[in-house]
Amino acid sequence: MAFVEAGGSRLEYEWVGVGPTNGPTVVMLHQGLGSVAMWRDFPSRVARTAGLRVLVYSRRGHGKSDPLTRADLPLPLDYMHREAQDVLPDLLRTLDVRRPILFGHSDGASIALIYAGSKIAPAADSLIVMAPHVLVEPCTIPSIARARILWEETDLRSRLARYHDDPDGAFYAWNLSWMMPEFRDWNIEEYLPNIHVPMTVIQGLDDEYGSPLQPRAVERRAGGPVDLVMLPGCGHSPHRDRPEETLAAIVRHLGRKAAA
Repeated sequence: MAFVEAGGSRLEYEWVGVGPTNGPTVVMLHQGLGSVAMWRDFPSRVARTAGLRVLVYSRRGHGKSDPLTRADLPLPLDYMHREAQDVLPDLLRTLDVRRPILFGHSDGASIALIYAGSKIAPAADSLIVMAPHVLVEPCTIPSIARARILWEETDLRSRLARYHDDPDGAFYAWNLSWMMPEFRDWNIEEYLPNIHVPMTVIQGLDDEYGSPLQPRAVERRAGGPVDLVMLPGCGHSPHRDRPEETLAAIVRHLGRKAAA
């Protein structure tokens, strides 16, 4: 584990695997409740499978990165935009990542899409996004409300405490923001036509937070080639529910990118 100053905060990060500094690097962007530790062994599996070095980091308020304060909550509607357009490019430049392959999950997938669609340097080599959000569906908000009940009535807090120094801050940063009434109109489809690099979208067909509407919106509006991987019997976390199929999708993506 190491720390870097990026976007005005001290963020934990970790390198996994080996590879040339001027070559492609898989940059893993975690979900709303995620962190470096919550990826578990998946970054190592990606590094071995892809034969590339992998960078993972925890956003502010997550893992061992700088905590959020009470005044930070709820996060502003554009918190994913700020991460994509301010923090992530600063992090990549500071760590000398010149050719990022953005691998995002949930909120992290949305951050990857905003970054690539904002035409920020260093430009994304390609994108792999799991369970992306590009708009807010009717099924999303009730699922987030149920998560709040689980937080208050089950052992969810103690389980998240294994992965976050401040589990309350990590949970409420995500939950309170998405539950704001004005969040119903959140939408990032405008960034998709600006994405011309190859993209793979992995979606569980039993995802409680989003339907196939999300990946199909990406496919319809993206400016470059999009491969959809729709996984039956899979929820919001394909890398946990269907790890082998997810790794296979990564290999296919990288093979197509190399052949392009």
